[in-house]
Parts: sequence; C-alpha cells; structure tokens
Amino acid sequence: MGEPALKQEQPKKKTGGLAGIVAGETEISAAGGAHNLEYRGYSIYDLAEHATFEEVAYLLLYAKLPGKDELKSFRHKLKQQRDLPQPLKEVLERIPRSAHPMDVMRTATSFLGTLEPESEKHNQFAVTERLLAAYPAMLVYWWHFAHTGKRHECVTDAPTIAEHFLTLLHRSKPSDTHIKAMNVSLILYAEHEFNASTFAARTIVSTMSDIYSGVTGAIGALRGPLHGGANEAAMEMIRKFKTPEEAVAGVKQMLATKQLVMGFGHRVYSEADPRNRVIKEWSRRLCAEGGHEQLFNVSEAIEKLMWDEKHLFPNLDFYSASVYHMMAIPTPMFTPVFVMSRISGWAAHIFEQRKNNKLIRPSADYTGPEKLDYVPLEKRK
Repeated sequence: MGEPALKQEQPKKKTGGLAGIVAGETEISAAGGAHNLEYRGYSIYDLAEHATFEEVAYLLLYAKLPGKDELKSFRHKLKQQRDLPQPLKEVLERIPRSAHPMDVMRTATSFLGTLEPESEKHNQFAVTERLLAAYPAMLVYWWHFAHTGKRHECVTDAPTIAEHFLTLLHRSKPSDTHIKAMNVSLILYAEHEFNASTFAARTIVSTMSDIYSGVTGAIGALRGPLHGGANEAAMEMIRKFKTPEEAVAGVKQMLATKQLVMGFGHRVYSEADPRNRVIKEWSRRLCAEGGHEQLFNVSEAIEKLMWDEKHLFPNLDFYSASVYHMMAIPTPMFTPVFVMSRISGWAAHIFEQRKNNKLIRPSADYTGPEKLDYVPLEKRK
C-alpha cells in the first residue's frame, strides 16, 4: 500500500543529520536555548537535588509529579516486577561472555516482548513499568552468569531502582553516597528531547508497531559511540593517563592526529551541557571520598584542554564515566545504565507519538545519476 501524499508546508532545507530541523512538537522536555533542560517544566537541577528517579519516571510517563500514595503504589508495582521469566533467564545464559552488554539489553527486550506482548490487558504503561523494573536484573543476571557461571537472584528488598541495581551488581548493600549518586545519574539520563534513540523509537511506533519494537530500535541507536556509547569511550581514554600532564600531552596528540575525543560537545548546546554541572560535582565528590583525586584531576585537565583548543565542553557522558567507575560499575555496563534510565523518556515519547500519530517519513534530495538506458545483460562488459 502506498503512502498518502502530504502537503509540503515548509521550504526544503539541506542539512547534515537533520541539524536545526524541527521534526515535531513535544510536551515532555525542553533542551537547549533559554530552557537549558526541563522535564515537563521542571528544572533538572531541582529534580536532581530533591527527587528520586522513580518520581521523575512517573513525571515523564504520567505528566505530573506523584503524590505520596501514588509514589508508594508506583514503587510497589515496580518492586513486584523485578524478577525475570525463566525462559528469559535461559536466553541470557546462552548469550556469550564476549557480547557487548548493549546487545544483551536489545536481545532481552525483544525476547521479553514475545513472552509478555503488548495487548489491551498489558498496555504500553504496563510494558514500560515492567521494563523499568526488570532492566537491572536483565543486565546483571547475564553479567554474573557470563563471568562466573553462577545464577544469582534477580530480586532485592531495595526500595529504589538505584539501590536495587547496585545491590544486584555487587551482591551487597551500597553506601548512601553511591545510592544518591546513582539516583542523580538516572535522573540526568532520563530524557533529552528528540535525540537519535528517541527519534528512532518515535519513527518505529509511527508505523503503528508495538512498544517493544520501538524500545529495541532505540537501544540499537543508543549503542553507537556518537550517542550513548560515549561514556564508555571516555572512560577508556581517561584511564590511560596517570597525571594531568600525561592527559594534556596525550589528548593533544589525539587532536593532532585528528582522533575523536569522546564525551565533548553536543548538538543542542553551544556553550555548556547543563547536566554536566551536576554530574561533575558528583565525580569530584566520589573521587575525593574514594582516594582517587587524580582521576578527577585528569578529567578536569582534559576538560580545560578541550575548551582551550577546540572550544568544546564536556557533555553528561564525560564525567558520568568517572562517577560510574568510582562505584565499581564495569565500563561495558555504562551505556546499559543509560538504557535503565532512558526507558522512561523513550516510553513517554512513544505515548506522545501515539496520541496524535502521523507516519514519520521525511523526503530526500536525489543526487544520483538520471535517465540511464538499460543495457541487456548479454551486452554488458
């Protein structure tokens, strides 16, 4: 069936990667410009300082901050859905240790969609809450089994997702500082307007596909180092240097040889990523408390050099790397932690897309050859 013709309302603009193109409207978040970053009108600074991730997830999904009873009920529902179906555990056990954890998240999401498909009884809100609850176990169950061969429980008594994840990972209760730092990180990563993974999810569900397909596609987009994978690449770079002086010399060499320095710059900000102000202070705090001030000093030296040399600022991924490292989160898990948070933003955008859906199908300017004559096969060289 062909696609309906749509009236051309805007003049065509040529731009790389759709930069500067307004692709739709949203009530979910405002990024860039005078807004800095807000979730449904609330400043991320206020949310990071005062809220829990569960409050922010509820805000994104239900378009309001929860009351006490609503938050209690929401947390209870999530806590009851942390365990994984046995068939999913069996699939996770078959994924090799060499797999990237983002591939694990993608596969687990898709497979869960076959076990618990979206339906009238198991609607988009129920699917989202299930994924929010189950993602920590999906990641950590596979990690422990792949690296130790042991099957660990997927359920803890931790009241929050932040504490639950760290408890599953380390098999012990985390410190209050680590719980707070993880909570803040999840809040900062929860939503960010029409980024690549969110736009991928919206495009997929605009075809009237199911929510699992949209989220699986979003995970695929997030896997790339130009989007979510930057925090892993940043940590791999930072850990190469023992001193700020080594870092300056090393990064200068990278710039001289035109290598990418991951974790810097952003498509919607020109002077600074507002989230960096928050996560940088957590990096400073955790490095100081853990006796690894040099890790922070190396990071800050790289930040200064990149600003002086390229007028590029660190984005959220850059200092998140050292925050996660100080909580003993394995580097390959950094982007999957992003997934654990961003599912709230992805789902909110999927809900919004469905409310007033139009198939997302942009046009392209053809630049290839024209009016070629067909040459029969026997006459081709």
